[in-house]
Amino acid sequence: MKKYRRIFTIVVDSLGVGALPDAADYGDAGTDTLGHISQRMDKFVIPNLTKLGLANLHPLKQVEAVKEPMGYYTYLYEASTGKDTMTGHWEMMGLYITKPFQTFTETGFPKELIDELSQRTGRTIIGNKSASGTEILEELAEEEIATGHMIVYTSADSVLQICGNEETFGLEELYRCCEIAREITMKDEWKVGRVIARPYVGKKKGEFKRTSNRHDYALKPYGRTALNVLKDAGLSVISVGKIFDIFDGEGLTESNKSKSSVHGMEQTIEIAKRDFEGLCYVNLVDFDALWGHRRDVEGYAKEIEKFDVKLGELLKLLQEDDLLIITADHGNDPTHTGTDHTREKVPFLAYSPSMEGCGKLKDAETFAVIGATIVDNFGLAMPERTIGSSMLGKLK
Repeated sequence: MKKYRRIFTIVVDSLGVGALPDAADYGDAGTDTLGHISQRMDKFVIPNLTKLGLANLHPLKQVEAVKEPMGYYTYLYEASTGKDTMTGHWEMMGLYITKPFQTFTETGFPKELIDELSQRTGRTIIGNKSASGTEILEELAEEEIATGHMIVYTSADSVLQICGNEETFGLEELYRCCEIAREITMKDEWKVGRVIARPYVGKKKGEFKRTSNRHDYALKPYGRTALNVLKDAGLSVISVGKIFDIFDGEGLTESNKSKSSVHGMEQTIEIAKRDFEGLCYVNLVDFDALWGHRRDVEGYAKEIEKFDVKLGELLKLLQEDDLLIITADHGNDPTHTGTDHTREKVPFLAYSPSMEGCGKLKDAETFAVIGATIVDNFGLAMPERTIGSSMLGKLK
């Protein structure tokens, strides 16, 4: 018999809480996204996360632990190999990833990959570095328009992105080139999580704008996940933010794109006002994309404070048979070197208005306890060859 009718799982993208035991293998020894942000800030106002036990779990400079937190909390350790968004989310829903998705942040893509992409598309490639989408257009879009060359770039995530002017390059041609890139990057040594078509309009610097005709060519999960189980059972599986891209739509019944993390929380709040049975799965990406990768401590801290305000609004809407889970998918310590994600454990905060107990749970050896707990709640079984065990019985 199900315990909760609605489960809201919110992923605060990149909010790590301390280096994993193998962090040194990734160049991430001593990292602590949340802890180091707290240490660098004079003020850090997060009353709702505090009530849920965040400072009880992870000591913070400005925030004292509370005597009676509202729910349960613990650390989750990543079992899979890697520290990227797809690996973290796929593991949450039961998959054990042994081959990490490739990133090319520091070096750009290998010459062999670029040569093959150029030969097969018939285009000279420019760019081939890590950059923001707006920066790369300001730098190279005029050249692309004038010459017909093709802008290829990446980021700190496992992505290959191709820009194309809608008027001169053409959408169909852009999509054709991306389909070729997706095929090429299926090789293990070049396997990126997503190839993204980035169309834009404009004719000169200062006028370029990306359009809504973006298209993601994502990898499908390597097997069935908790999301498939829920959908097949006739339950709602509602996504907010990047979840659709991360799972390539697999196991979802509804998808909502977000303009920002604040917008994502606003969407979640509106969903909480609806009547449904199942899961609302949320990714809030600005923490990672805007602040972690850019090593902006203050920006990251303020984003957490904005989230906390919206969290307070969501908490007021939760019903007796609702469960809220707050977690993360990896770290991105803004005080660390470079611009990459960091290999960290993540928080697990769980709350329901019906809970009578609270406190620290035993650390979990995998993010997959989340998917297993959700599936168990609805009296279902996880797919074969998945990992993770349910924590439902501990949430009393």
